[in-house]
Amino acid sequence: MAKLPPAVLLMGPTASGKTPLAIALAGKFPVEIVSVDSAQVYRGMDLGTAKPSPEERGAAPHHLIDIIDPTQAYSAARFRADALKLMREITARGRIPLLVGGTMLYFKALREGLSELPESDATVRTQLDAEAAARGWPALHAKLASVDPQTAARLKPTDAQRIQRALEVFRITGIPMSQLLGRRKQAGLPFRLIELALVPSDRAALHRRIEGRFEAMLERGLVEELRSLRERYALRPGLPSMRCVGYRQAWQFIEGEIDRGELRDRGIFATRQLAKRQLTWLRRMGSFAKFDCLASDVAAKATGFVLRQLEA
Repeated sequence: MAKLPPAVLLMGPTASGKTPLAIALAGKFPVEIVSVDSAQVYRGMDLGTAKPSPEERGAAPHHLIDIIDPTQAYSAARFRADALKLMREITARGRIPLLVGGTMLYFKALREGLSELPESDATVRTQLDAEAAARGWPALHAKLASVDPQTAARLKPTDAQRIQRALEVFRITGIPMSQLLGRRKQAGLPFRLIELALVPSDRAALHRRIEGRFEAMLERGLVEELRSLRERYALRPGLPSMRCVGYRQAWQFIEGEIDRGELRDRGIFATRQLAKRQLTWLRRMGSFAKFDCLASDVAAKATGFVLRQLEA
């Protein structure tokens, strides 16, 4: 393992301070940053995804940000292929890949390989969207339960994105997704992974950060950003981009379904739920170094850890 080139993985929930720590690491080590964020891939979706600022991007090269339009889809499989290609190129330049983000599925795909699931099929998805519009997602959840009860049992009847994906997989392959998930390809990463995660010592304090950050997004023009995107692109609420936390609630506000106060409250609640899911993923992902994201010396401690690992 010591002969393999290093790659640093920096994980953590939303609002845990991953970007500031990544910039601090960039000031100490010759890194290039690879975003591990399923929302930052979309062009024009800046405020609601908390993309690094121009100044932060100037501190180190950044990759996998602003690579597709919000009308397009991105997948864990494509991320893995893109990330591995970039990691090899960065290493060839004599630098260190620093993968930073909160999309735990992408980290899992990178570390462990991918299940043998088919790529998305636009025609099948359009059919499922039409069925959902006519009958509702709970009805499609019931249909999923009849063909893949194991997957349906772990999904809420309103979890549109995951219900759609499970039904899509079954219609393409004729095999329940729960069966395909067990057929995992081997990762075989040609890198020595240095893994660390930011976790809060006080969940309530993280919630306060989330509240303040979402309010700042609204003040900086999240709703106006979405209005502009709707003018530039043929967007609809069922797109993966428009299901992102913040944009889903801003869409409801623009459509007159909720008022400004509900936009704020729903956005904060949804972000807290996202952080909860991310922390659950982290607990299940095995061993890595953990640092308290609320500590004043977190950057110094994390930098020291990375230095020791690189010198080992």
